Amino acid sequence: MAGRSIEIILSRQLADCLNVPVFIVDPEGNLVFYNASAEGLLGRRFEDTGEMPMEMWSTGFHQTDEDGKAIPPDQLPLVISIKNHVPAHKTFWVTGYDGKSHKISVTAIPIVGRAQEFVGAIAIFWDNTSNS
Repeated sequence: MAGRSIEIILSRQLADCLNVPVFIVDPEGNLVFYNASAEGLLGRRFEDTGEMPMEMWSTGFHQTDEDGKAIPPDQLPLVISIKNHVPAHKTFWVTGYDGKSHKISVTAIPIVGRAQEFVGAIAIFWDNTSNS
């Protein structure tokens, strides 16, 4: 996390303490961290994937709507939050690296630094698979 804003560093500390899946991205959309709960959902440990550019994480998992139609990356809540600096929410299906599908709800919010600059975004996931 060297060279990261204090807000991103503190977000990572918070994510480590939460038992819901969390993604954290920098201003360019590079995935800089996901927590242990997200590892279970995605089927791969963060230590194994490391940081990823937006082009990789936004297309690396298969995302579909309720009808099974692919969701374009620009319609994912975290991408919307990065590009528009606004909160976004959506429920959809995702298939992780392990081939398992989960129905998830995702809420993404921008992270704004003390100087009012956009420093990244955080997404919180809820696994709704058992509710469908």
